[in-house]
Amino acid sequence: MDEYIGIVKLFAGNFAPQNWALCNGQLLAIAQNSALFSIVGTVYGGDGMNTFALPNLNGRVAVGTGQLAGGGNYDQGQTGGVESVTLTSNEMPKHNHQLVANTTLGNTTAPAGALLSVPAAAVASSGDEVTVTAYASTAATLAPMNPASLSLAGQSMPHENRPPYLALTYIICTQGLYPSRS
Repeated sequence: MDEYIGIVKLFAGNFAPQNWALCNGQLLAIAQNSALFSIVGTVYGGDGMNTFALPNLNGRVAVGTGQLAGGGNYDQGQTGGVESVTLTSNEMPKHNHQLVANTTLGNTTAPAGALLSVPAAAVASSGDEVTVTAYASTAATLAPMNPASLSLAGQSMPHENRPPYLALTYIICTQGLYPSRS
């Protein structure tokens, strides 16, 4: 059965069968592939005088051309996307980091590994017991907490940005039926 010149298919082998070529971006001579060139042109590269390029689908997923529902557009031969992404704080969903405290009396002055808690009574230099106020009911004078009171989270490392995948070989028909326009 003959295929249309320019059709792209997935193939389970690691070679291109007769009358097919790998979709790996290779340059072909126009003189030896004029029918395919008349379909593909220089959309994928080449100088258009002596050479043209085949689509390069190595490590890529094919996407249909045309208008997107959201208003964007995919043009023939357009490439995009990235293999890994590092999110910035502007790209993360809004969220809170809750500051938690323990309701028992404090028993240490070292914050490492400890939680805020109900302050224990302090002793003034005169020897009298003094009550320590832990919270104020108004926000008249705000002061930032020591930056060391909350530690940073995350490592700013890029993460994988692909769903599970199976690598197959894309091939393009170089010899066959010339497709008629409808």
